[in-house]
Amino acid sequence: MKLLDVANLNAWYGPNQVLFDLNFDLNVGGITTILGANGAGKTTTLRSVCQAVQTTGSITFLDKRIDGKATEDIVRVGIAHVPDGRGTFTALTVEENLKLGAYTRKDRHEVQADLERMYSRFPRLKERFRQQAGTLSGGEQQMLAISRALMLRPRLLLLDEPSFGLAPLIVKEIFEIMRQINQEDQVSMLLVEQNAALALNLADHAYLLETGKVVLSGPAADIKADESIRRVYLGY
Repeated sequence: MKLLDVANLNAWYGPNQVLFDLNFDLNVGGITTILGANGAGKTTTLRSVCQAVQTTGSITFLDKRIDGKATEDIVRVGIAHVPDGRGTFTALTVEENLKLGAYTRKDRHEVQADLERMYSRFPRLKERFRQQAGTLSGGEQQMLAISRALMLRPRLLLLDEPSFGLAPLIVKEIFEIMRQINQEDQVSMLLVEQNAALALNLADHAYLLETGKVVLSGPAADIKADESIRRVYLGY
């Protein structure tokens, strides 16, 4: 069953068109990755799903059109975005950031239970729950950004370069937790990641963008196994 279905998506920044007739989808419970060089349109694709940029085309989530809706309304239907650069509120504490992630929810008792679940999944955040987010390490800030997004209880998590600027051991830990979140909590993911090998190991399906267009798509395992595709398009 399709969770997200995007058809003929175009996007602009002012007069400059960045995406050109993109078509892609994501199944319930799936992890789809969008790969490509810098400037290919990966981040814009995530922003388009959130309607944070000017777009045309059709974006359907759980069989309902969401294109044209306000970004805050898209959050309310169950789509959470972890942006490039993490986007934590640096002057707030870890716990204040997490509670802010649940601002659209009314089930206060369940929010507290989810807060404890985030601390269980990311013990370092529990250790630093009173610490200002801006004083955390890069890896801890990424953990906080993911946890804050999960406090929404989303059906779909949009992740923009979660490995950027982090040490390899921290990246490995975060990606393993992302796999657990997908499998245990049934949170689907749309992942933008510069590290293609890492993304293909996590995802079940992949799309490759070049200058705002899909030039290749298929099961992640097939793309990973095709040496010519990896060498020509992914550089490894």
